[in-house]
Amino acid sequence: MTQIRGLGYLKVQTRDIGRWRDLLIDGLGFAEGSGPDPDGLYLRMDERRARLAVLPGDTDRVLAVGWEVRDQFALAAVGRAVEASGTPVKVLSDEESAERDAEAVIAFTDPAGVPVEVFFGPVLDHSPVVTGLGQRFVTGAQGMGHVVVPTTAMDETVSFYTEVLGFLPRGAIKMGGGKPPYRRVRFMGVNQRHHSLAICPAGYAGDPGLVHLMVEVDSLDAVGMALDRVRRAGFSISSTLGRHTNDKMVSFYVRAPGGWDIEYGTEGMRVDETYYTAEEITADSYWGHDWSGSEPLATFVPKK
Repeated sequence: MTQIRGLGYLKVQTRDIGRWRDLLIDGLGFAEGSGPDPDGLYLRMDERRARLAVLPGDTDRVLAVGWEVRDQFALAAVGRAVEASGTPVKVLSDEESAERDAEAVIAFTDPAGVPVEVFFGPVLDHSPVVTGLGQRFVTGAQGMGHVVVPTTAMDETVSFYTEVLGFLPRGAIKMGGGKPPYRRVRFMGVNQRHHSLAICPAGYAGDPGLVHLMVEVDSLDAVGMALDRVRRAGFSISSTLGRHTNDKMVSFYVRAPGGWDIEYGTEGMRVDETYYTAEEITADSYWGHDWSGSEPLATFVPKK
């Protein structure tokens, strides 16, 4: 049984903080939060002071994928499990934890090279969350959303998340068809959200370290209005509106500065573990999700 309760936060670095503001606040309707870097952009989705932190830097990359646990005992258990797997664990100082709006945080790197943080005791902001589309983000017990990470070490990465961190397999899809051995994207969950994590085979390692972040809102109208706004703002639409086959999400994908996507959706399914069995889907979507106009994702472009 996993100690992880959900995706708690995501921290990324960018060379274009202004364009991120255009996308997240003006386009997707996030509420502006607060954080320690005066030049950073901190985004609220609920009572957390910031679920998404975008910080200025000289490269575009993920700085931390933050997973939440129940309490200090769960955090200690995760730390022991990760160390027993042979992965070094750093216990962050009180000051470093405070910068992340958490009581305590540990940090390590997964086999994909993604910087991971696990925390408990998030600091809350009880002021109203004023979103730009009048939408409510679907978080709570389902966490912030989901992330898809690329890896050149597929077996090791899948084993780490399932056998060490206790993520539950939630199905797969083959990449490219063909003959065995097949390459599959594998989906994993820790709560009722169909997947909080997906792991995608990649030919190249390194920055930005993300394929996409998914956030869910409470209405189809909010999704449609966001789609109109990001188009008007000149952002590249990686995928048109569609409904996925595995998590039933109605969503579109927009290219964020740095070469990875944000999936913005609604109507995601809830998994009942009493009856769920891992399945392999044979189509990404029932309808829509036309990727024909998509630019190449940064993680799949050979590094020079």
